[in-house]
Amino acid sequence: MSERTVESYRDLKVWQAGMEIGEHAYRLSRSFPKEELFGFTSQIRRASASVPANIAEGYGRQSKGEYIQFLRIAQGSLKELETHLMLAVRVGITTDEAIQPLMAVCDAEGRMLQSLIKALSSRTPQS
Repeated sequence: MSERTVESYRDLKVWQAGMEIGEHAYRLSRSFPKEELFGFTSQIRRASASVPANIAEGYGRQSKGEYIQFLRIAQGSLKELETHLMLAVRVGITTDEAIQPLMAVCDAEGRMLQSLIKALSSRTPQS
């Protein structure tokens, strides 16, 4: 299996998975009650969109240290999304079965982000 050259953030599997998370979150939140439009629906959509957006923004930064910081922000947005999803289940807006496919993708994304952060952190220098 040959390694492809990364020419853009769009070539990164971690960004592609982030986009998949955003798609899943938007589709799932369409079924939420209309009164949640400015509550759970908005929060879930913002957090899910923040994951690939921060990966892309970090990729375009001038230094590895800045890139890592944006990857950490993406990781935080991912945890925020997971928390909103679990709370939505607890308050009866959705079901555990409905969020499980998205939670599985979030789990994989979290591992990819952590691996990328670790790999970038182990390389010197941080400038």
